[in-house]
Amino acid sequence: MLSTVLPATSATAIDRATWLRLVRFMRLIVGRGAEGDNVPAAHSWESRRVKAPGGAASRPRLTVFAAALSQETTDPMHEDLLKELDARLADADLSLARDYPGDRGVRQPVHTVYVPADKYDAGTVASYGEAALAVLDDCAEVLDADEAVRARVRAKLGTEPIEDLRIDFEDGYGTRPDDEEDDDVRRVAKSAPPTPFSGIRFKSLEAPTRARGLRTLDLYLSTAAAPTVVTLPKVTSVDQVEAMVLACERLEQEHGLDGLRFEIQVETSQAVLGPHGEALVARMIHASAGRCTGLHFGTYDYSASLGIAAAYQSMDHPAADHAKAVMQVAAAGTGVLLSDGSTNVLPVGDHAAEAWRLHARLVRRSLERGFYQGWDLHPAQLPSRYIATYSFYREGLATARSRLEAYVHGGSSGYLDEPATAAALAGFVLRGVECGAVDQAEVGLDRDRLLGLARRGGTTG
Repeated sequence: MLSTVLPATSATAIDRATWLRLVRFMRLIVGRGAEGDNVPAAHSWESRRVKAPGGAASRPRLTVFAAALSQETTDPMHEDLLKELDARLADADLSLARDYPGDRGVRQPVHTVYVPADKYDAGTVASYGEAALAVLDDCAEVLDADEAVRARVRAKLGTEPIEDLRIDFEDGYGTRPDDEEDDDVRRVAKSAPPTPFSGIRFKSLEAPTRARGLRTLDLYLSTAAAPTVVTLPKVTSVDQVEAMVLACERLEQEHGLDGLRFEIQVETSQAVLGPHGEALVARMIHASAGRCTGLHFGTYDYSASLGIAAAYQSMDHPAADHAKAVMQVAAAGTGVLLSDGSTNVLPVGDHAAEAWRLHARLVRRSLERGFYQGWDLHPAQLPSRYIATYSFYREGLATARSRLEAYVHGGSSGYLDEPATAAALAGFVLRGVECGAVDQAEVGLDRDRLLGLARRGGTTG
């Protein structure tokens, strides 16, 4: 009964479940609530002040309006209108659920490390970790990392230096005789990388490279121990995404696979803005038949396609920010993950300190803008990646924990958080735990509760 949601007292603290019901009622304003709910009688609009869940008296008060409807039954006019609206919006409801399913409930790696296929072997991941550890102290000194972050990064580089490995048969590999590329594909496919995530990038479906790209993909899938994610580069049209879906279907049938997925690299101007002014990247996601798992920004190909001089091509160029903003809006609610690009300024030689500062700044900048993944191209970039990432999560943990505890258990955090901000806070904490920046014991809430709050399954928040 909604009469229990809105008591007669002028200022009433309510729990979170009731708060959600109240918000729902405010949105409905008139008509029926949840099935079986009756709207309390009132013969005029009535203003009531209600505290947010767990809020102190100092929190802003909300004004809630109760509709003037009969308590015994819903007005038949409203019943008929509701049925008409349900019928009218049925297709839209289905489309929303299909096209915007929300978070897929999976861990996202903090980076993708690109290694040219001819340079990859079974010892690559370990050698990257060793090389990164060798320069960690120098990098940490340059970035003024505290001891807690240094210790965590040292442990990370010793156990899981690469979270996502992409073995590259495209630009990083170049054009080679077919026999040579075939041999490299077979060799790579037989060696499963010891990383949580891995896959290959093959040549694009543009006409000049289409045959070689398909041949590499086919040979890899026929040899690989298990199907992994593949990266489709230089996408210029929705047609190419639809063609990739067809290729996946045929290759699954041929090789007895299931659930082949791919990432789309956004590195052409056409992917961001089509000839008729459309943001084609949004259409690409929905043309993928649910197979697209991520959008990866290609910093240098995209910048070059716009004619930006090489010296000014960067992840923080305004043109790059525009493209990534379009990607972010296109992917929102779809379950498709976002990755920023890379910096090609490598921390080697006399310029190592400058390059580490640049890399750490760009990583932090991406994280603050909601891009939780990026590319790394060199072992010496791993320390700055993890120092910047771990510092981001550890610096924000205390505030996130305080706000979540107030949201769940009551009390004041100084913020008036709603379900959407609670989801963002829980997602932030989960990402910190999953990459090793934060221990679960530091969080204050168990994992199931965090998953529920973040809308990733588990216990609902």
